Amino acid sequence: MFEILTLNKISKFGLEKLDASKYVYGDAVASPDAIMVRSAAMHDMTLDSATVAIARCGAGTNNIPVDACAAQGVVVFNTPGANANGVKELVLCALLLSSRKIVPGIEWCKTLKGQGDAVGKSVEKGKSAFVGPEIKGKTLGVVGLGAIGRLVADAAVLLGMHVIGYDPFPVKGVNEAVTVVDTLEPIFAQSDYITLHAPSTPQTRGMINKDSLATMKEGVRILNFARGDLVNSDDILAALAEGKVAAYATDFPTDAQLGAEGVIAMPHLGASTPESEDNCAIMAAEELTAYLETGAIKNSVNFPNAPLAADFAERTCVLHTEAAAEAVAAALGDVTFAGVKKGYGYTVADKAADEAALSAIDGVVRVRVLKK
Repeated sequence: MFEILTLNKISKFGLEKLDASKYVYGDAVASPDAIMVRSAAMHDMTLDSATVAIARCGAGTNNIPVDACAAQGVVVFNTPGANANGVKELVLCALLLSSRKIVPGIEWCKTLKGQGDAVGKSVEKGKSAFVGPEIKGKTLGVVGLGAIGRLVADAAVLLGMHVIGYDPFPVKGVNEAVTVVDTLEPIFAQSDYITLHAPSTPQTRGMINKDSLATMKEGVRILNFARGDLVNSDDILAALAEGKVAAYATDFPTDAQLGAEGVIAMPHLGASTPESEDNCAIMAAEELTAYLETGAIKNSVNFPNAPLAADFAERTCVLHTEAAAEAVAAALGDVTFAGVKKGYGYTVADKAADEAALSAIDGVVRVRVLKK
């Protein structure tokens, strides 16, 4: 029987994927084989030695100590694309909100309360303060052409926008109407609107700063529904005050941004739809059950994907550092799968093996021997 610790409220549709004859789950499991988590912070948690996997019901894994997990032989999964449509819809909403001054207009209308029959005249007289451009015919720059970025690009094309896209990695399935560029410079120089869909890495943090802002069009509108630290807060506020940036919409606001003119701040709502939560939980449950029962890995952020067959009699799965790969393969012999990712490797043989001998190899962090 496998035990699953749930650190947040997980959609029942995901939990229903856990066969009751094989799994028990809950928020009070003391020695879990695996963990399902949404937003709970795990950096200060001490993982039980029995824990072999963590599934994040969402794309980002900033709340999980991914590197420390790899060193302990804990496979961390995410659910890329499961919440993409929910985020896309919020980005499209923000695209329109940033353009038409709708939020300030709504707030201004509230101040007319009590004017009675004069409200209609006041609305007509004051509406000119909230004029904004249409998005049709404008250029949208999409930074990051992953699952969400591609959906946003597709929708923008249908809305009549010219779309420029950038991604540092080769991408497939990009709309042929999207102009894909190999640097950020054309995005910054040509876009009327820029939407960010990149992870937070040393290379991307602060990508929107005073230097990059200086290369952009006057009155550019920037949307950040990816990670807050992609944008330098002081620099975006200064650009808003100077008029360089017409609007900044984000669901990762800083204290300084709240209430600032031109900032459209909202809670982190991108994946906060029942559909997204259901899809993420279902994918996370499927990832965990495949790994726990067969050793197969799909959508791991710290170990290589391993598309293993579900049909086997005995299987030995070894998680190790990249440097130990040759020694592990030699000790196993007849290797079914071998791969490396980010300094760690995964080697599998469809047979039983000496767990103690494998564990003794320098660089081996975990050995799992599975039997049907």
